[in-house]
Amino acid sequence: MSDQRFPWEEAMTLGLGTLRLAPDIFWRMTLPELAAAARAARPEDQGAMRREELAKMMTRFPDACRNDGREATGK
Repeated sequence: MSDQRFPWEEAMTLGLGTLRLAPDIFWRMTLPELAAAARAARPEDQGAMRREELAKMMTRFPDACRNDGREATGK
């Protein structure tokens, strides 16, 4: 058996304090859900987007530009 225990104080501080979750919602969350919420709350900890990710996003969501380079207004 491991001597390490789950850091419940830190998890509760994150969920109830930082994320301001209601206690009933916090206690129904799975640990992967809590981890995802923590990542969303601190996107600066995720690192920069890689060039490949940017290229895929630009392909999927292209900017709408006219031939003269100005943004299209949809009119």
